[in-house]
Formats: sequence, C-alpha cells, structure tokens
Amino acid sequence: MTSTVSPESAARFACRASGLSDRSLTQLHQHATSVFLLADEGVVVRVSPASQQQRLKTAVALTRWLVANDFPATEPVSVPQPVTYEPYVATFWRHYPQPQDGAPPTGRLGTLLRALHALPLPPIPLPQYRPLASLKNTVESSTYLEPDQRAWLTVRREELLDAYGCLDFPLGHGHIHGDAYPGNTLWAHQDVRLGDWDEAALGPREIDLANTFQGVRFGRTPGELDEFSQQYGYDIRRWSGLRVLCEIRDLHTLGSYIRRADRGDIAAAQQLAHRIETLRSRDGQARWVAA
Repeated sequence: MTSTVSPESAARFACRASGLSDRSLTQLHQHATSVFLLADEGVVVRVSPASQQQRLKTAVALTRWLVANDFPATEPVSVPQPVTYEPYVATFWRHYPQPQDGAPPTGRLGTLLRALHALPLPPIPLPQYRPLASLKNTVESSTYLEPDQRAWLTVRREELLDAYGCLDFPLGHGHIHGDAYPGNTLWAHQDVRLGDWDEAALGPREIDLANTFQGVRFGRTPGELDEFSQQYGYDIRRWSGLRVLCEIRDLHTLGSYIRRADRGDIAAAQQLAHRIETLRSRDGQARWVAA
C-alpha cells in the first residue's frame, strides 16, 4: 500500500506534537532530507525517513553536548524530539539566516574539525563508521537503476570496501562528524557553525577531511584545499589513502540521487546518470552539480 503522507504533512504533525505553530511553515529545499522553515518561530524542521530515527536521536543528544561544551554546532531546539510520523521522522533546529554574499570559506571547516577532533569522547553512544553501508540496500531495492548499472555499483562497492580494509590511518580513530564538507557549514553572524550531524560516528579522523577534497568535482580550488589543510593542521594529500576515501565519497553521494530518481525526480535522475557514467569511465576531472 502506497503511503499518502508527504514530508510537509509530517512536518506539520511534528510541529503540533512539539507545541510549535505550523502556520508559517515553508519548504527551504529537498534532497536526502526535506527541510522546512518556521519563520515565526525561527526554527528549521528537518524531515527524514523514519529508518533514521536512532541516528537522529543521537544527533540531537550529541549536538546538545557539543553546544554545552562550547563547540559551534547547529543547535537543536528545546522541544520534544525527534517526532515520528510514519514513514518520516522530524527534528527541530535553530534557524541561522544566511547572508547573500556567500557561504563560509572552506578554511573555516578546517578550524571547526580541528576543534571537534580535540574534544574528549562524547558521553553519547556513537555507531561505528561503516562506509557505504546504506548504499547496498539502496542499490538492490531501486526501481530506477538499469540492471547493468546495478551490477556495476554492486561490484564497485565491494572493490572500494576491500581497498578501505587495507588502509592505515595516521590520524587514528575517534568521534567524527561523518558528513563534514563545506556545504554543512553555516554563518551565525560572524561565527561559523557546523550542521547536519546525522552521520556522526566513531571512525578514522581522515573521513572528516577527505570529503572536502572530493569537492574538486564541484569546483573546489587548490587554494581552498590549501587553506583547509592549513587550518586543520594536517595535509591529507600526503597520505596515500586519500584517493580511496574520495572514491568512497563519490559512490556515497549516489544514494540520495537513486532514491530521488526512484520517486520520479527527473533532475536527480539526469545527474545520477551523469555521475555513474563518469565513474564507470574513471573520469576524475568530470564536474558534478548539486541537482
């Protein structure tokens, strides 16, 4: 039976359940997560698949701890959350209005990650980082992928997992953001905050650095990468494992596009086809766009 619940209706239900008025609810954007703004409340509502409930509970608890320890994470709102309304789950976050003159510089993320990795282990149970864990089910259950695409993605995932298992990590293991890249930073007046903590985990520190370098596919410049490395205090380009982590990130980014293509999103399907084609041809210089 097909669900008739939309992300918006789930957001409105969750608002009312948490004591917030949904009168000013408007959609900001939709990708892996549907994001809404409650302008009257100064609150952002993020609506995710209900399968993410435990991870979102962890994200809310972790960011409350981080804020209490003076780390500039995006701040969860003090309301009962997360709220489940099948097949979705909603969380509530303080809204940080962004200026029109550009996102935070890439180097600011390096500063944030250096501070994050210097913190003691949080008193919140974090899952172990498992690369490409969710992609397996996404690929197998997809109604959009062609059989040859599905077969190639399955083989490529296994190849990368084998390569990952052979890596040594000079920075060691600890708590990581898991999805750290400049797009998850936000201005908070003159300060910068780090958001989107759904993939927080225990894992190699290099995971939090590699995603920024994978961003060359989106136009990130050598100068930005130099500044990021300088602010973090380590240049991951000196480590031979960077290529494997960037290729894992390449494949990881396909998951949300596959799910959107399954729902009939034409723009997502076109970008997905382009990404798979360039990966299969090993075109490391091909530019991707966030569709």
